[in-house]
Amino acid sequence: MTMDHAGFAQSIFKAQPFSMFLGAELTSAGPDSAEIRVANRPEIQQQHGFVHGGVLSYLADNALTFAGGLALGGDALTAEYKINYVRPAVGESVVARAKATVTTRRQAVCQCSVYVVSEQGEERLVAVAQGTIVRAGKQED
Repeated sequence: MTMDHAGFAQSIFKAQPFSMFLGAELTSAGPDSAEIRVANRPEIQQQHGFVHGGVLSYLADNALTFAGGLALGGDALTAEYKINYVRPAVGESVVARAKATVTTRRQAVCQCSVYVVSEQGEERLVAVAQGTIVRAGKQED
């Protein structure tokens, strides 16, 4: 049976209260990839008017987990991730795109790029992240 990646991912995404609170959207999901977007607004900015690093980190974490979970074929959790902020995020929205680069039976190593999007639709890299995603549920040690 072929998995409906987008439908599966949307059902999980819509069950995440924090994602709904932020107004985030899962804009695409494939067999080993995901894209999540958040519109910029004052409530998610820090004191200098940039999108808060915590929001960028949320986007990377969640996109990494969706990409890894889809590559693993089901529900998943983040085991670890690292993020590098490369410039302040100032623009209309922020989008994270993640892809699983290595997948084994138990885990997926994923990479993510986070971009700020201008009013004209131009994208500028603001953060990069890498993480290890593991299958959720009962696991043997």
